[in-house]
Amino acid sequence: MHTTPSATTTQVVLPGLVEPSGLELATVPTPTPGPGKLLVEMEATGISFAEQSMRKGRYFGQPAFPFVPGYDLVGRVLEVGTGGDATLIGKRVATLTKTGSWATHAVVAARDSILVPDGVSAEDAETVVVNGVTAWQMLHRAARVQPGQTILLFGANGGVGGILIQLARLHGVRVIGAASPRHHEALRAAGVIPVDYADPELATRVRELAPNGVDAVFDNVGGETTRTAFGLLARGGTLVTYSIITTMGGSGSLIAPFVTAIGQALVWSALPNGRSSTFYDLWAGHRFRPARFRRRLEADLGEVFRLLEHGDITANIAARFPLTDIVPAMELAESRTLNGKVVLHP
Repeated sequence: MHTTPSATTTQVVLPGLVEPSGLELATVPTPTPGPGKLLVEMEATGISFAEQSMRKGRYFGQPAFPFVPGYDLVGRVLEVGTGGDATLIGKRVATLTKTGSWATHAVVAARDSILVPDGVSAEDAETVVVNGVTAWQMLHRAARVQPGQTILLFGANGGVGGILIQLARLHGVRVIGAASPRHHEALRAAGVIPVDYADPELATRVRELAPNGVDAVFDNVGGETTRTAFGLLARGGTLVTYSIITTMGGSGSLIAPFVTAIGQALVWSALPNGRSSTFYDLWAGHRFRPARFRRRLEADLGEVFRLLEHGDITANIAARFPLTDIVPAMELAESRTLNGKVVLHP
């Protein structure tokens, strides 16, 4: 099937440091893919913590304003660049983009695009592209958690947390989930032992649940929470930091807090106590080890899609909006009241 691309593309533009109401819609000529690229007609994209960070100018490595946000998308290939694989035309792919997905049509990198099984809907696939790869790689590659072990998960109600819980439970892992009390009922229903992430006695509570320490901690908070988390590890345990939410309220360059966090992880891992610490970066190896990056993306996202297709894990969609309703969609996503992902349709 080959569909003629629309002559124009609707896209959301982030013009600068603005509130969600300052996001703009633009109509531009539909782009043409160059070598190594695909033109994709977007079927679903979404709002993640990354775009919320970019709006505040607080995402490490974000491009200069103005730009089109959108960390990932699922859509159908309309054209391939010169020398590309023409058999992809008409097929659905999921693509990691980092930016550019909030558009009805987008030119994406073929090497960052993975085929979506026919049995998985576009919006279900969208919920697990970045979140699913992140959760899978943190659980199975960074921390190497084994069946029967116990983990402590911060951000348990978030997009990554929701998938990681399902993957961990499927793997026979006990999950202690740190989140606001309003999310505790939903966490219990998912088989998680909830704790209040803001509880001053959090460490005491976790030690009651895991007297010998937890086998892995997944931390998206940073700062003092990270130090507490490392102290809760069992011998042989691993702390995986996957975001630093505490930096969001600040200003200035983000280089310092990220360098500090990575340096701290290296120092802690060198201590002779059998515990390790790492800073997870989804894009690690993308530039300097592209073949390995592609192999892992294909294997890991492919496995998450397989689990989704077979019903072993489920997509958690909090709300759906057309792309043109980006302002209320963004406001809802930033309300921190949701359990699941806000999905955007063309």
